Amino acid sequence: MPRTNQQLHPHREPVATRPAATVLLLRDAQGEPGGLEVLMTRRSATASFAPGAYVFPGGGIDALDAQVHAAADRRPTQSDQHLTQAIAAIRESFEELGILLARHADGRMADARDIAAIDRHQPLAAQCGARGLRLAADSVYLLAHWTADRDLPRRFDVPFLVARMPEGQEPVADETEQFEPVWVRPADALARHAAGQFFMIFPTIRTLQRLALFASAQAVLDALADEKPLWVSCPRAGTLAGQEARYMEGDAPFGELALVCPDGQIVHALDWQTDRPVPLLRNVQRLTAPNPGVMTGPGTNSYLVGDPATGYIAIDPGPADAEHLDRLWRAAGGDIRTIVCTHSHPDHSPGAAPLQAMCTRAGRSAPPILGLPSAPTARAASAFTPDRLLQNNELLTLEGQAPEGKITHTLQVIHTPGHAANHLCLLLVEDALLFSGDHILNGSTTVVDPPDGNMADYLDSLDKLDAVCAAHGVEFILPAHGYVLGDARGAIARLKAHRLAREAKVLAAMQALPQGSVDDWVQHAYDDVPPRMWPVAQRSLLAHVERIRMLAP
Repeated sequence: MPRTNQQLHPHREPVATRPAATVLLLRDAQGEPGGLEVLMTRRSATASFAPGAYVFPGGGIDALDAQVHAAADRRPTQSDQHLTQAIAAIRESFEELGILLARHADGRMADARDIAAIDRHQPLAAQCGARGLRLAADSVYLLAHWTADRDLPRRFDVPFLVARMPEGQEPVADETEQFEPVWVRPADALARHAAGQFFMIFPTIRTLQRLALFASAQAVLDALADEKPLWVSCPRAGTLAGQEARYMEGDAPFGELALVCPDGQIVHALDWQTDRPVPLLRNVQRLTAPNPGVMTGPGTNSYLVGDPATGYIAIDPGPADAEHLDRLWRAAGGDIRTIVCTHSHPDHSPGAAPLQAMCTRAGRSAPPILGLPSAPTARAASAFTPDRLLQNNELLTLEGQAPEGKITHTLQVIHTPGHAANHLCLLLVEDALLFSGDHILNGSTTVVDPPDGNMADYLDSLDKLDAVCAAHGVEFILPAHGYVLGDARGAIARLKAHRLAREAKVLAAMQALPQGSVDDWVQHAYDDVPPRMWPVAQRSLLAHVERIRMLAP
């Protein structure tokens, strides 16, 4: 983890969470166009949490919910915790909407007469027992688990459960907490929300987005048979275009928000811009070059590591763009001690020499340009010769005296061929941050372009980086394109799995079309990629073909 004295914002402890449960009651729509429907209601406009929002029924877990297990039917695989949550959801759906997930001894679900005889304001389990009903907790399944965002003044820890709507029952809102029960297809609810007609909060929106992928209630229940949630999330928020924007763990900005605002404060702007540096920590700034495109995403990220007391190391000065280099130089106060290029591609290294000259013209010693020279296999546009070659595991150290004492920033060099033969990554040792160059990107996979790119080397380098992350406790990866990545080892594992899955598709294409051309193979192996990207995909396909042939007996 980064040093606390390098965090940008004073820590603020998030509010403690409260246990709660919510239930999505599902049915299959009758008639055309059919499909899955979910029951939603509108919260009171004076509610303390999400006033006026359309939600699923639910509420806090009471102590009594854990004490009435004997009154409920349960699956053999249903844990005590999940049973308590299911009982809470059954109770809340009855209190708020008059829907009773309970059955008689002969298996009949509760009917209108049972519902009419039970008081919504009295303990549910005891009343059900008096009528010979048992709570149907075995028909309630765990869909997801949400923990409310760290910035909120009221936070809940909430399993999102699902159950099939009992036949013959009709929702009747309590007109106190909930109003206007409505059956709605997930896609329709999302469309109405987008049109400003159906206000929902972030977890509800994301849950409906996932639910929209299912064709029927049974398909949802079948996906939950293993008792594991389909996702677990505690979202994070930043600002985008001046508005609050929230993200789940799989969203591109999530890792950056975790790095910059670990306690959830909404103080980090996620807009891509090139006219000023973006502080990520006190000792790490990012400047994005104005070279956005298909291959560069929002642009090439140049990084400054260091502070006024130590001077700075510039990582990947990018293309020879005078304005970008001037901003980089000014962000460092002109005190750039070293320039490091992760590799020689033309969106990374050409700015090194003019940045060095800029420092010299300002009367400072010329900062050395460090890296690995381009190999003979590199394309002409990627020619690069550093002032000095870096060695694998070499340490680049900045030292200075700060008010709190001596401060050190150390970058460890890690040779990672694969994307390019001369590619390297850098580990900021004291803060456990990995600068990944183009080896690991956020939002896309890097191109491995033979002969300078090599897929076998690329995968081996992923394993090397995973070992480094394990040894140093690295949680964050700072790529040359895109936002900061969190869950470093998970990101590496997912990237390797993606590459191996793609390689399996390449092999299948080669076996199905043994006389086929590269054009033929790419259509089969990259059928999930837009055809306009196939010329780029061909480069990585060739790298996979080389590795497949190398591994062939």
